[in-house]
Amino acid sequence: MAMTRRRLCLWVLAVMIGVLTAGATPALPARAADAITDGQWYVDFLHLRDAHQTTRGGGVTVAVIDTGVDAHPDLAGNLLPGIDVLAGSTGDGRTDVHGHGTSMAGLIGGHGRVLGVAPEAKILPVRVGRIDVILDDNLVKGIDWAVANGAKVLNLSLGTTDAAGLKDAVDRAIAADVVIVAGIGNTNKDSTMRYPARYPGVVAVGGVDRHGDHSAISVEGSQMVLCAPSDLISSLRPQGDYGVGTGTSDATALVAGAAALVRAKFPQLSAVEVVHRLTATADDRGPPGQDDTYGYGIVNVVKALTADVPPATTAATAGSGPGGGGTVGAMGGRLVVGIVGGVVFVLAMVILGVVFLRRR
Repeated sequence: MAMTRRRLCLWVLAVMIGVLTAGATPALPARAADAITDGQWYVDFLHLRDAHQTTRGGGVTVAVIDTGVDAHPDLAGNLLPGIDVLAGSTGDGRTDVHGHGTSMAGLIGGHGRVLGVAPEAKILPVRVGRIDVILDDNLVKGIDWAVANGAKVLNLSLGTTDAAGLKDAVDRAIAADVVIVAGIGNTNKDSTMRYPARYPGVVAVGGVDRHGDHSAISVEGSQMVLCAPSDLISSLRPQGDYGVGTGTSDATALVAGAAALVRAKFPQLSAVEVVHRLTATADDRGPPGQDDTYGYGIVNVVKALTADVPPATTAATAGSGPGGGGTVGAMGGRLVVGIVGGVVFVLAMVILGVVFLRRR
């Protein structure tokens, strides 16, 4: 009888510990043996392998508007011929001297040593210049060309000024039902958010570190929409190589990949609804709701593909705004966990009390 009571007490304690630790951040894995493997920490952080049980992004074209994309082995089968809009060029975008565009493409569609968020998405390379020298006219041409040639998601891991014609190009893309994802800028170069991230309707992306905290490299601003991993991220380099980098460019590519997965899973959704699903399911950080540091939170790829998300129009009618679903859902989840934890605690105390009295 005494043994039975001891087992009962141990079982109750185990249940209490399980409830109280549910939802806690799991321990970080041991550091990898090499920088490239270690730089793939975003794969586990974003639970990409779980997400890929639902979709790998097939049927969606993502335009990488950047420095071009090298024909890297990790992109075999999903790198399309694109365009080089630089004056006098006749290239198809599959040349990248600088390496930035190739790195972004790897984070979106890599399927080798580097695993992208949407490894079956098609990559449409649009070369608009070097990463530090991009003419605004080329950027406008690149956006228009990508939209006209079937891109459903635009990755703009770059920033510039509020140049003439740029907002018009962005507005044309939005009107064509295209999701536009853009980086907000890096603190080592920028003091404020860059364009086109600041334009309405653009998914402005900032960075977090491997603990989910705000990255020191990430600019902040009121137009922030989502965050994703940005620190010491490994990806592709030209000529079959690999490298590691830090910046909101990487976070932007990861969110663009997430948008591609959502478009693949829900092809009937408009671009507005795709963005709404991403913001409504984000893991809220900082003050509740949208804020200058995290936007609506850190992109949650699995939730974006599996959660029951009311349409944006319904959410707006309810007064929660475009990303309110994520805030309400996160707070509601914490409330449920708290209630359940309290109930279990009370029941545990009752059971332990009964056992103690019987032993007396």
